[in-house]
Amino acid sequence: MNQNENQINPQPEAEENQKEQKTAVVAIVGRPSAGKSTFLNTASGEKISIVSPVPQTTRNAVKGIVNTSYGQLVFIDTPGYHNSDKKLNLKLKAIAEEQLGDADLILYLIDASRDCGEEELAIADLLTAFKEKCVIAINKCDLPESKPARVRTFLQKYFGALPAERIVEISAQKDTGINDVLLQLYNLAPAGEGLYPEEFYTDQEVDFRIAEIIREQAMNCLYEELPHALYVEIADLEQRKNGKELWVRAFIVVERESQKGMVIGKGASMIKHIRIESIKQMRRIFDWRINLDLQVKVNKNWRQKDPVLLKILK
Repeated sequence: MNQNENQINPQPEAEENQKEQKTAVVAIVGRPSAGKSTFLNTASGEKISIVSPVPQTTRNAVKGIVNTSYGQLVFIDTPGYHNSDKKLNLKLKAIAEEQLGDADLILYLIDASRDCGEEELAIADLLTAFKEKCVIAINKCDLPESKPARVRTFLQKYFGALPAERIVEISAQKDTGINDVLLQLYNLAPAGEGLYPEEFYTDQEVDFRIAEIIREQAMNCLYEELPHALYVEIADLEQRKNGKELWVRAFIVVERESQKGMVIGKGASMIKHIRIESIKQMRRIFDWRINLDLQVKVNKNWRQKDPVLLKILK
């Protein structure tokens, strides 16, 4: 899991401290679809978090590691913070909240293309106790509908005492302003050695990454029909042909028999498409040749079952 070292253009005030290595664990928090996963992938230069049009695609606290000449930032991509009393959402909110107290720093990502509604108010209230370790990134400033001035008015009310340089306008998709965010985080980070070797860009296990890739492709293909009604179960992983091939048996798990047919598709066209696209993504990440046996099964009402949620939300 190698990473090309990120290049940050030094600023005069930062050059003096360049020899002092900084290390911090940074929790990324924000509303669903604010661009947290896109930021993490762009900042690290690698595909770490899956991305889809479906809000709350991220279900776990996913780690991405950024190494630069300034030191190491270990980002934790948390699930989108969404107001809902459904069991799955409550557990996702708990995962996000749990990271805030444990993290050294917090990156609050806010979408400039949307109004600051109740969910944004809830996040602002949540972060009140952590302002001293917050950096705020106003994302999607490249979009025509973006209104960063409106966001700044909202932030002034809740984060008025925050130094102006710690509020940065960015586009995670276009890779603009990312280095400015990293510099602000390094400025706040404590001195210390990296938590991971420099060549690491994530600590995710192979089976987790494969399951997430398959889920991403399934959600991208089926998000209008099955936005949150599926998860992926890895049944077997086996290295073959002297370690050159990785054989995988995986199941896309849905809640009802009627949904199974949607995933399979007419003449098995949909499941074949998901399989092919998943293999393409895996080949970009892994050095092995990938042999994927992909099937579908039903676990009725799995979103209401604590043992399943405990297994997939970790």
